[in-house]
Amino acid sequence: MKHYSLLFIICSTILLCACSHRVEVAAKEPITINLNVKIDHEIRVKVDKELDELFSEDSEIF
Repeated sequence: MKHYSLLFIICSTILLCACSHRVEVAAKEPITINLNVKIDHEIRVKVDKELDELFSEDSEIF
């Protein structure tokens, strides 16, 4: 009895592993996607007040 249950477990495991789902989508024509995207960006630079004062005092740095 013990051998049959082990054999049943092995066979059921093999059968479950053999079954796999497969979904296939085939299109006759290539899919074309047109996107109109507008990207706006804004960059904000914050400078510490000390650095701002340093640059204003020694403008010859640059």
